[in-house]
Amino acid sequence: MGKQIIAQRRGKGSPTYKAPSFNFRGEARIYEDGEVRVLDFISCRAHTAPLAVVEHEDATKSLMIAAEGMQSGDLVEISKDAELKIGSVMPLNSIPEGTMVFNIEAKPGDGGKFIRSSGTFGKVVSKSQKEIVVQLPSKKKKSFHGNCRATIGQVAGGGRVDKPLLKAGIAYFKHKARNHLYPKVSGSAMNAVDHPFGNKRSSRKSKAKPSPRNAPPGRKAGMIRPRSTGRQRGKRK
Repeated sequence: MGKQIIAQRRGKGSPTYKAPSFNFRGEARIYEDGEVRVLDFISCRAHTAPLAVVEHEDATKSLMIAAEGMQSGDLVEISKDAELKIGSVMPLNSIPEGTMVFNIEAKPGDGGKFIRSSGTFGKVVSKSQKEIVVQLPSKKKKSFHGNCRATIGQVAGGGRVDKPLLKAGIAYFKHKARNHLYPKVSGSAMNAVDHPFGNKRSSRKSKAKPSPRNAPPGRKAGMIRPRSTGRQRGKRK
């Protein structure tokens, strides 16, 4: 008898592959309009960027993604009339073209969904009455609603990907921080009992074997069997 392959076990949602959310420091997002004061900076295994601990006017505390150049004690404005400076949060309608922004909302009021990784930033390219076009870090241009808010500046923690991992042990702990699967083993390198692509116990294990046409999810991988073969005659229904 065989067993569930890794892709199927991960999809089931077993604790082995669940994100360790009980160790996350909290949600980092843009909150309601007002003025907040930066108290401290912390790191969180759920974020690649450092997080800023901010205090609201009602003395409650929350987390925001820190901007490059932000310091403890800074006052951060969240409004459409905010001063155009590093860390300020404004609607895209109020941000001039060519300004660097990050943590952009996908929909007005959702707290920020785009450009949140350390060292990244976008740029406001063009503005119209219907939409605001922003160039993402991938150089792709995306349109946003004018009322979507964004933070001025660049995400702190740049240069993270420039440092080499050097050895597999460091890569292992990097993935373990978020419970990612590492290392990933090729199915063709496994034994026949572990994967449909597995074969005999030799140096060359893999075998070319198309998956069955009625295979379940997870089993249908690699060489997918064609829907039909041979020469097509007449009209296809």
